[in-house]
Amino acid sequence: MKRLIPLVAIILIGASAAWAATPATLTTLRAIHALTNAEAHQRLPVEFEATVTFFNPKQGVLFVQDDGVGIYVSPKTNFALATGDRVLIHGKTAQSFRPIVNSDSITLVHRGALPKPVPATFDELIHGQQDCVLVTARGIVRSVDPSDLNSQSGNAFMEMQAEGGYIGVNVGGYTPGKREQLLDTEVEITGVAGGTFDGKMQMHGVQLNVTSFENVKVIARADASPWSLPTTPMDLVISGYHVTDRTPRVLVHGTITYFQPGSSVVLQNGRTSLWISTLTTEPLRVGDVADAIGFPEAHNGFLGLARGEVRDSGNFAPITPLATTREQLAASRHIIDLVSVEGQVVTAVREAAQDEYVLMADGQLFTAIVRHPAVGPAPPMREIPIGASVRVTGICVTENSNPFESQVPFDILMRTPDDIAVVARASLLNIKNLIIVIGLLLAVVFAVGARSWAIEYRVRRQTAALALIEQRRSRILEDINGSKPLAEIVEQITELVSYMQRGAPCWCQIADGAQLGNCPPKLTGLRIVQNEIPSHAGPALGSLFVAFDRLAQPRPNEAESVSMAIALTALAIETRRLYTDLLHRSEFDLLTDIHNRFSLDKYLDRQIDEARQNAGIFGLIYIDLDKFKQINDIYGHQVGDLYLQEVAIRMKHQLRGIDMLARLGGDEFAVLLPQVRARSRVEEIAQRLERSFDEPFTIEGHVLHGSASIGIALYPADGATKDELLIAADSAMYEVKHSKGAARSGQAERRNSLIQP
Repeated sequence: MKRLIPLVAIILIGASAAWAATPATLTTLRAIHALTNAEAHQRLPVEFEATVTFFNPKQGVLFVQDDGVGIYVSPKTNFALATGDRVLIHGKTAQSFRPIVNSDSITLVHRGALPKPVPATFDELIHGQQDCVLVTARGIVRSVDPSDLNSQSGNAFMEMQAEGGYIGVNVGGYTPGKREQLLDTEVEITGVAGGTFDGKMQMHGVQLNVTSFENVKVIARADASPWSLPTTPMDLVISGYHVTDRTPRVLVHGTITYFQPGSSVVLQNGRTSLWISTLTTEPLRVGDVADAIGFPEAHNGFLGLARGEVRDSGNFAPITPLATTREQLAASRHIIDLVSVEGQVVTAVREAAQDEYVLMADGQLFTAIVRHPAVGPAPPMREIPIGASVRVTGICVTENSNPFESQVPFDILMRTPDDIAVVARASLLNIKNLIIVIGLLLAVVFAVGARSWAIEYRVRRQTAALALIEQRRSRILEDINGSKPLAEIVEQITELVSYMQRGAPCWCQIADGAQLGNCPPKLTGLRIVQNEIPSHAGPALGSLFVAFDRLAQPRPNEAESVSMAIALTALAIETRRLYTDLLHRSEFDLLTDIHNRFSLDKYLDRQIDEARQNAGIFGLIYIDLDKFKQINDIYGHQVGDLYLQEVAIRMKHQLRGIDMLARLGGDEFAVLLPQVRARSRVEEIAQRLERSFDEPFTIEGHVLHGSASIGIALYPADGATKDELLIAADSAMYEVKHSKGAARSGQAERRNSLIQP
């Protein structure tokens, strides 16, 4: 018994310690809202009730509110939520602009009503005072940008000019015609307050999240439609410019990490950095502590100051660069920070205003830049061998600071040429080392006497040949980054190999493609050297061939020249294929492999211009699939996607070779019909498209009976502009869809009347 007492005590002490280590569950939204980001980062457990104020399942956005405070929740739910629903949320805290909740489960408690919205001004919103709270704000609508014209679930982004600044509005339920109704209209909008953020989750703008246009209340309509304004000559548009700006100056404090006289200064304080646009040319020392004043702005999507003035304290307290990787910088989490990153030099270019070093890390390219001073001579460019591993230090700037993008392009702005340091030198087998060796040989040859002049002449020829090789290689690299055809670039590479191997024939066989270069008609009696052209991922890109005389001794640079040609060819092919793939993705729908909305708009503009030149006509057909949502709901999205693909194939078979079929989004399609003689021809093709749904669809064992509502428009009878044609065809389609619905309702009523006693 005495032995058991210490054992029980140890167990109780261990259990109490484990209980004490488990954080208490937070049960109110106000308690979560009171956390700091550091506390929220500990992933504290939460279980609380709140009311849904905004929910967009497609974007994964959920805001809830309780007891006058709101919060953002990352939702995990399999059912639709409506605004006003009372829900029970289990999950864990996380850090963001302010603490948020990553949900593990969301349970509907009961249906309810929304909390009363709070009136909010722009100044209150930009200070984040009502962050995540349901508010009302007033202003004048300046722009309406529909992101999806599907009237059932379309979203739009509006800009509203309020007293104090612009407010972005993300609103659902867009239908065609809303833009014309709202432009220059004074409105009162009810939505959840939020913001726009850079990669560091720093707020640089205001945004309202609005469930539908029912929450957009018109206060005063515009005096006249903006489309009725008188036309202003393009060179006189500045005459309409007028701004009232009461933005106050602000003062910031930090260490100077970058200075471009007459252009910009960067200050850094701890983990925060700020880009300051300035015209000052006074000497500022990088590394000094300084104060800056200016006017807040969003500079290319990240925080900055405009019209800045800087006062250098003279106290030297330099910032230690943060060691990062290419992947971390591309995630836009270190915008404007002083960083260092390693890469391998691919090429270096001296330009009039700056020096550029193109580096590669993790198979991806980025650029390190040293800008030349505006006054005085530029410092000499650092001579760094191609292929050397370097570490560059400077300010990270990105082309897109959206924190929700996975990877974005970025550049490193170096302060001086000394901000690039060689970490590991390139292979000893390079042009620079060859020139050094040749120089040493020349010195020895000159010392021996009589044969010095003959040897010098031979070495000069070799040096000139190497210089020419390097010049041609540099030109090929420039063409790879330019718009020259791929076939011409590959032919230049094979010509360079032939030059380096004293005229030996060289050619390239592209995988599943053409044979380029100089291939002898007869290969007998020749020594053929064949090397595959590898790719970074997937099968080989092709093969490179060089033909030598069978009796000739191999030249010393044979392997080097072939290796260089393979590397250049691989870079050219993969760069061009990447561009081609991106171009295809921008113009074709990824699911059905037909043209997308962007492509249709471009071809529609071109067709209108051609019709105006030739006084011609053409047709436009608008197609909306009937009951497509039911297919998704009953059989799942996999069957829905296969159905869309089969529909696209059937409709394409009903069109002429010159016709263009495009998917506008969701279950909506359009057909552009050039070279038609009359409306009857457009109607005939529309009937063929409608009849293509007569036969049922068999998809994964399911038999689906499909149909579509089709509307047509004829240029210029139904519209002289792109928007007018699309609206006309869309309206015609909706009349057909409405008539079908009315017909089905009438049939149902007749059936009910027949069975009544």
